[in-house]
Amino acid sequence: MKITDKAILVTGAAGFIGFHLSRKLLEMDIRVIGIDNLNSYYDVNLKIKRLEILRSYGSFLFYKENIQNFEALSKIFSQNRIDIICNLAAQAGVRYSMEDPFSYAKSNLEGFLSLLETARKFGTENFVYASSSSVYGENKEISFSVGDKTDSPISLYGATKKANELIAFAYSHLYGIPCTGLRYFTVYGPWGRPDMALFLFTEAILKKRPINVYNCGNMKRDFTYIDDIVEGTIAALKRPAPYEIFNLGNSNPVQLLEFIGILEKELGEKAEKNMLPMQPGDVPETKADISKSHELLGFHPKTSVQEGIKRFVAWYRDYYMI
Repeated sequence: MKITDKAILVTGAAGFIGFHLSRKLLEMDIRVIGIDNLNSYYDVNLKIKRLEILRSYGSFLFYKENIQNFEALSKIFSQNRIDIICNLAAQAGVRYSMEDPFSYAKSNLEGFLSLLETARKFGTENFVYASSSSVYGENKEISFSVGDKTDSPISLYGATKKANELIAFAYSHLYGIPCTGLRYFTVYGPWGRPDMALFLFTEAILKKRPINVYNCGNMKRDFTYIDDIVEGTIAALKRPAPYEIFNLGNSNPVQLLEFIGILEKELGEKAEKNMLPMQPGDVPETKADISKSHELLGFHPKTSVQEGIKRFVAWYRDYYMI
């Protein structure tokens, strides 16, 4: 499907992935309607700076709103032609879901349902949404495949993302809404979230503070660079289907200590490491089987972790004037 003549709603537009996706769509001369509640889960100033960049494009329109507010969504849809919905709004974070579980129910469950009800009421050509590698939970397979069972999430965050997939299936079946879920794997890059490892490590190392290394570093993560994630997401926006799930990952896990070593080299500083046990809700390794994404989306991640970290550090130094 050609999307250059479409109007696309991006929820979580001031968030990390939402910002990068919106900017790429705007560069393609696509009209973007952004929604974000600008919550204080992390530094709101970072979100405002992202928004300032998006607002420099004439084809960007922004609404500060909660996605669980069905009446507000209906008003936005009544006032704008919206052809495609891309839901990237969510309460993020595995560990924070143990501190404030109700915020996950509001955004990730009630908000998701509100968007699907809006899609049912007003119609949409495609509904694409962010799922997560967290749905795999206690999966024992080395490479996580979309065909694997995902009924044992080990965090509330992962459980809400699995619930999204089930709710989407029901709405696709009942009302014919094309729904595609994207299971993102450890996304990183410039303008990233301050609660993520790369951001936390960079800040601590530059400030000569120790970093917390969980499971004594015996962990692997399928770190996936933001530009690759955006390309895969746009491919899904172009491909409405009755119901699909895709993995979007680099499919090349990196040892946590190797990741830290690359960062140390890029910063020119050594990290003082606090070796700690595994955290509740965490898993020792993630790896995306992206064969289906290759075949149906043409998804081919290109950015190595060395290049991705180099780009993040360059952005971080510039943004914080270091």
